[in-house]
Order: sequence, then structure tokens, then C-alpha cells
Amino acid sequence: MENGEARAAEGSSSARDLLTITDAAALVGKTPSNISYLLQYNRLRKYDSQGRVVQRAPNGGLRVSRQELLSYVEAWNARVRSRMEELRIPDSPIAFSDVPERERTKHVHRLHPYLGKFIPQLVGYFLSRNFGPGQTVVDPFAGSGTTLVEARERGIDSVGVEISEFNVMIARVKLASYDLVRMEKEVLDISRRTADYSSKEFPGTAWERIGRPAKGAGYLETWFAPRSLAEMLHFRDLIPEYEYQDLLKVLLSRTARSCRLVHHYDLATPKRPVTGPYACYKHRGRTCSPVTTVVPRLRFYSADTVRRIKEFDMVRKSAWSLVVEGDSRTAKLEGALVRRPMDGVFTSPPYVGQIDYHEQHRYAYELFGIERRDRLEIGPRSSGKGGRAQYDYAKGIAEALRNISEWLSPRSPVFVVANDRLGLYPGIFDEAGLHLERRFERPVEDRTERDKRPYSETVFLARAA
Repeated sequence: MENGEARAAEGSSSARDLLTITDAAALVGKTPSNISYLLQYNRLRKYDSQGRVVQRAPNGGLRVSRQELLSYVEAWNARVRSRMEELRIPDSPIAFSDVPERERTKHVHRLHPYLGKFIPQLVGYFLSRNFGPGQTVVDPFAGSGTTLVEARERGIDSVGVEISEFNVMIARVKLASYDLVRMEKEVLDISRRTADYSSKEFPGTAWERIGRPAKGAGYLETWFAPRSLAEMLHFRDLIPEYEYQDLLKVLLSRTARSCRLVHHYDLATPKRPVTGPYACYKHRGRTCSPVTTVVPRLRFYSADTVRRIKEFDMVRKSAWSLVVEGDSRTAKLEGALVRRPMDGVFTSPPYVGQIDYHEQHRYAYELFGIERRDRLEIGPRSSGKGGRAQYDYAKGIAEALRNISEWLSPRSPVFVVANDRLGLYPGIFDEAGLHLERRFERPVEDRTERDKRPYSETVFLARAA
């Protein structure tokens, strides 16, 4: 028992009530990974094939209680319903509370984490009802490209404008066309070469001792264990040998985000490096340790990246997409593709004082030496939510919408997704020369690891003059 054998705990379950992880996922419309997550973080109890509660089970022998799983899902749904009542939001098709996780993060939408993006189902709902093949939709705050990807899936042409060079890279990687055989070969090859390098350079377990960063250490040396950093730099140095270099950079960045010296329940907004064991929030007090090697996660993300690109390749339609790197307040959209008035906007601008969009991916900017343009962000968290910040925010959003609306056909729909608790958007639309026509209200699921507060957002429909 002390050497990894299954240890029986109090309680048992009928064999007829037991499900494999695969069957449990199918029952509630989730993925096996979702069920494994619930088990790993003690949301569900683990059973062996005999119905005994265990800490571990032999390969293939782990089981889930059907009744406990259904009770957990019902409790979750009740929580969503309670949140909607608290926010005074009626149930509606745009709540998407019943959409399984695997659909919320389908294909390339999860090639890289990105704070503040809206779920693709919301975008798809409005695109499919307001635009069609041969038309062009514009997103002046393109972020990681959600609107553009959903447009491509429907055969709708699209243009995105984005100030962050790294965000532009993510969006272009999602939208790119690949030789799938070559893409898979490159992704798996560079992952294997990095693992081989790691095993040769770091034999034994001495590397697991992290220690505190030296005084004056740079960002990468401070936030990554020595072995992790060496592996990442080796991967980065190999990238020029391959064709799909931006894809490999996005893969490395995704891996780096998960391998920082942080509490693994706080990947979104860590405050300081963690250099030793800690009581884990997700594991309900169990002692965990920070990541000290990127290899296991790199292997997982490599396979996941290949799978997601292949999945998107099967559903993407014939359409063109253009990602413009620039300030949406002043960007000019002239180009070989953009030759006619465009047909509408679907966008989700930054929220007032909510996110520092460059800082959230600092590890990527440091790894690749990418230029930062923080000073051009609209409504950054660093500016707060005071009166001056609100004024600057409203002015910036209005300038962007006014600039983009010059490229639209008359009466084109302008959809803006925003949490407008401060009541700024009616004035923003007036300043931009747009007529506010309608509002759609919807609840929002948890957006960060530990933020469980009720949350809502509005989908505004305005019209160009």
C-alpha cells in the first residue's frame, strides 16, 4: 500500500453505479480530461473496479460514481442559474451555460491562453445571423483572433486590428494554412530534440533544487527554474531550423506560461515567484511544488497543437483573413484584399482597468525580444478605474469605432461586447457617430482561476451612419 498500491478509504459504491472516465465524460458531455481534472482536484472521489474508494487504481481500473458525477453537474448548473438570477438576466440562447468545455475551447481557439477573450459560440451566434459568405466583418480589437477564426469557419472574410505584436502572432498562427504532414513533423521533432537535450544536460534529480534568484536577475531567471529556462532557450535556438517558426514560438510560449515558478492555481495573474512547496488551493490544502522542467508539458502541448490545427483544417471555409498590426484609432486598412466597403463589426474592446494586455504575456516578450506598446493600450489595469481613466477609455474606444466605421457600408451592424457597469457606452456610441439600436444581456462563466464573482456583459448593437 505504501508503494503506490491502491489504498481503500471509507465508503464504497455499487458496481452498477461505476463508470470509466471515458463513459463518464460521454454521460455529461465533457471530455475525459475534464473528468480527470475533477478527480485530480478532489471534486469527485476515485473508485476501483470493485467499488472501493481509493487514492490510486491500476491502469484502466479507475472508476467514477455515476450518482456523484450527476450530483456534481447538477450543483454546478444550479450555481449558474443562481448567478443568472442574481444578475437579473433571463435565460437566453446567448447564455451558452450548457455548452461543454470541449466546445468552448474547440480547435485553434485554445492554441494559447488569453485573458479577456469571449467564447467562440457567442461570436458564431451573431456572425451566422448577420453575415454571410462574400461579406467582410471587422474586429478593431482583434486580440487572439476569435472573431476572425469564427468568420473563417463560416466562409466570411475578416479583418482584425491589434496593437500587440504577440497577439497578432497568435491570431495569424491560428488562421494560417499548413502542410499538415510537415507541420506535425516539425512540432514533434523540436519537442523530441528538446527532451533529448534535457535528459543529457540534467541527469539525476539535483536540478529540482530551485533556490532564490540572484540579486539583479532578469525576468526569465527570476520566474523559471534553471532547468526549465535552459530547456526553453534550447527550444528557442532550434526554431530557425524549421519552416513554421511562428507556430513554434506560440507553442513555446504556451508551455512557458504553464511552467513559471507560480502556484499552478494562479497562472493568470501571479504576484511573485514560488521557489518551494506550498499548500495548494486546487488540491484543497495538499502540498504541491512549482514546475522545474518544461518537458512533460511541452510533450502534451505539442500533441495538442497538432490535433487542434488538424481539427480547424477540417472545418475552415474558403475565405480570406487579414490581421493588421496597429492602433485601431488610426489604422488604415488599405491593401490588396480590402478594396470595398466592409459589412460590419464584431468586437470586444478592453474593459476599464481590467487587464494589462502586454504584461499578461511578458514571458513571451522576454523570450523573443518582442517590442512592447503598453503606452498605446486603451483602458489598461495599470491606469485604474478612476474618473481620468474612464474619460481616456471612452475617448479611445470612440476614436477606434469612428475610425473603423469609415470603412463600413451605410447602416452596417456594429456589435460590441462589453461589461458596461460604468454606463460609458451610450456616450461612446454618440461620440463615434453610431446609433445604438439594441442591447443583449448575458451571464459570463468564471474567467480566471479564482475569480468566482457574478459577472455579466452586454452585446450592444449599433448602426453606422
